[in-house]
Amino acid sequence: MNAKTVEEIANAVLYEGYILYPYRPSALKNRRRFNFGVLAPRPAEESSEITDAWAMRSDCLVTGTSETKIAVKIRFLQLIARSVGAVSPPVVNLPENADPNFEIVDSLRVAGRSYQAWQEAVEREVGFDARVEHLLGEPRVATFSFPGPTEIEPLRETDGRIVGVLIRKREPLQGEVELSAVQRADGLFRLTLRLRNLTPAENQSLQSRDELLNYSLVSTHAILMAAQGQFNSLLDPRAELVAETAECQNSGYWPVLVGEEGERDTMLVSPIILYDYPKIAPESAGDLCDGTEIDEILALRILTMTDEEKEEVRNGDDRARRILERTESLPEEHFMKLHGALRSVRPVDRDAR
Repeated sequence: MNAKTVEEIANAVLYEGYILYPYRPSALKNRRRFNFGVLAPRPAEESSEITDAWAMRSDCLVTGTSETKIAVKIRFLQLIARSVGAVSPPVVNLPENADPNFEIVDSLRVAGRSYQAWQEAVEREVGFDARVEHLLGEPRVATFSFPGPTEIEPLRETDGRIVGVLIRKREPLQGEVELSAVQRADGLFRLTLRLRNLTPAENQSLQSRDELLNYSLVSTHAILMAAQGQFNSLLDPRAELVAETAECQNSGYWPVLVGEEGERDTMLVSPIILYDYPKIAPESAGDLCDGTEIDEILALRILTMTDEEKEEVRNGDDRARRILERTESLPEEHFMKLHGALRSVRPVDRDAR
């Protein structure tokens, strides 16, 4: 397994759509975020207006023996609701055992910098491994939970007085991962991966989707690794595996082979449509949170933003700020590399026409 290649693709999936051009929190497209890989809490009632799934299932085929070891790694984002408070009157220090006196506002300008409400995120990972012989007997189930603390960051004016605060709140998350196996033929096993969001969320039908995202597993995907075994492509199955492949159930997620071409020890269960062995273009200078766009177009558009727009980008989100700073520092020769590349040239088979 080429760990670097797998990590690059997995991170691209994790942050796909996290923030899009023009990378400003105020842009409409950045107020309708996280359309891939969202597992919301299980609806309390059948009549709930929640449309995002609360559980996922993904099947794939592995060739091996009962000694084959399968490692599963679940990755997702836990959202952080960031709000802004204006402190009145200003104070020198925050009280130790009580919250400061503040009023929630849409935005606040402090020491020449603007602050506004936003949904940040922290990366989460859950994993375990098990041999196929154990998965045949009964599913391996692992539960997980992540806390939901609230943190307050003071915002100081140039004279040192605290005139505002950033309030970052996470809702606690709970869930479970289940991995099972069924033998389909001699040396052939079907693996089934299930993931469920078991986070309790009261009055779900009354909450907006933005609020529900705080209780959700966001940009969820999985990495499966086989030791002493090999995965089989579901996109281009061998002739003898076509029927077995057709029986695999995948809804909203799809397993693809990842790593170097020809390697079959790792699969990415992706909420985004990918082909086997996806790769990041070598000309790319870094993640733009939008794998469907062309780096050259996005980079040139970023350079055309006004100073006011760039200020909002810098103050809005750390990942957006890094995208802006990286793009502004790109040398001219790198832009020439982005202009075009020719790959996979092969002779035309005229007899096949």
